[in-house]
Amino acid sequence: MESFFNMVDVQTVLFIYMAVGFFCRKVRIFTDEARDKLTDFVVLVTLPCMIFESFHMAFSLETLKQGAASVAIALVMACVALLLGKVLYNRFPYEEKSILQYGTLVSNSGFAGLPVVSGAYGDQGLFLGSLFIIPTRILMWSAGISLFTQADPKNAFKKVMTNPGIIAVEIGLVRMFLQLPLPHFVDTAVDNLGACTSPVAMALVGAILADVPLKTVIDPRGFYLVAVRQLLLPGLCLAGLTLLRVDPLTTGVAVALTGMPIGSTTAILAQKYGANAQFASKCVFISTLTSLVTVPILTLFL
Repeated sequence: MESFFNMVDVQTVLFIYMAVGFFCRKVRIFTDEARDKLTDFVVLVTLPCMIFESFHMAFSLETLKQGAASVAIALVMACVALLLGKVLYNRFPYEEKSILQYGTLVSNSGFAGLPVVSGAYGDQGLFLGSLFIIPTRILMWSAGISLFTQADPKNAFKKVMTNPGIIAVEIGLVRMFLQLPLPHFVDTAVDNLGACTSPVAMALVGAILADVPLKTVIDPRGFYLVAVRQLLLPGLCLAGLTLLRVDPLTTGVAVALTGMPIGSTTAILAQKYGANAQFASKCVFISTLTSLVTVPILTLFL
C-alpha cells in the first residue's frame, strides 16, 4: 500500500505544476513569446541536463549482469510500443498520429516512476529502474523525434544525432561506463538544472491547456492513448514476465515503469516542432489524470 500512496502523491504534484502554468498563462505571465522561449529552455538545456544526470551511477561488471535483464525488457517493451503505435494509429491524421505514437513510446517514467520503484523496492529497485529507462531515453531522442519531422532519412538522422537530448545520452553513456568524475560544482549545477525539467515542463503543459476551451479538454482520443499506454502495455509486460518466470523484483520494476502516464515531453516537442500542441497537452492532461487511478491500482498487483 505504501507504493500506492507514493504514486498518488507524485501524480498530485504533477497536477499542481500544471495548475501553476495554467494560472500563469491566464494572467499573462506566460506570453506567447515567453512560452516559446521557455520551451526552448526545457528542450535545449534542462532536459539534456536531466538525461545526462540519469546516467550518474556506480557501474561494474557485476551490476552490468544484474541490470542486463532490466535493459533487455525495456528494449523489448519499447519495440512493442513502437509497433503498436504504427498499427493502432494509422487512421489518424499525421500530426495526431505522431503525437499518439510518441505518447505510446515515451512515458513519465523518470519523474513519476523512479520515486515509486524507489519507495516500493529500495535502492536495488531504483538501480534497476535507472537502467530500465535508458532504452526509452535513447529511443525518445531518435525514433521519437523522427515522428515529428518529415525530412528525408538522411536529414532526419542528422537532426536526431545533433539533438541535445541524444548528445546528452551519448555523453552520459560514456560517463557511466568509464566512471568519469566531474568537479562537484559542475555536477551540482547540472543536477539542479535537470531537476527543473519536471516542474517547468508540466507548467508549460498547463500554459498550453489554458488556450484550450475547457469543454474540449477531455478529448476521447486521449483515452484511446491511455488504454494503450497505461493498460495494454503494462498488461502485456506483466503477462510476458510471469510466463518467463522473471524474478519478482525485476518484474515489479518493469511493469510499474511501463504503466506510467505519457511524458510531458509529448506536448513540449509538439510545441517545438510545430505539431498540434493543444491536442498533445490534452493527452498529457488526460493521461496524468487517469494515472491517479490506473498506476496506484497497478502497483497493487505487484
